[in-house]
Amino acid sequence: MPQDQILDVRQMVPAQRHTTIFHTFDQLKAGEGFVLVNDHDPKPLYYQFSAEHQGEFEWTYLEEGPEVWRVRIGRATH
Repeated sequence: MPQDQILDVRQMVPAQRHTTIFHTFDQLKAGEGFVLVNDHDPKPLYYQFSAEHQGEFEWTYLEEGPEVWRVRIGRATH
């Protein structure tokens, strides 16, 4: 199984972050994922994924702050 891509958005302009994250998600095949690295808890992003991609994504916290959050976001296999 290939290693997950790292998407570090900490240096991005905030207005570009969600667009980049969703573009990265759209490129995934079933079972693939990437690790999002952020400077805050991306909980609002989770709610956006839930609204727009319910049942299509997996969300796993790998690190929960206080300075760095890492979340594995994957495309569901079903």
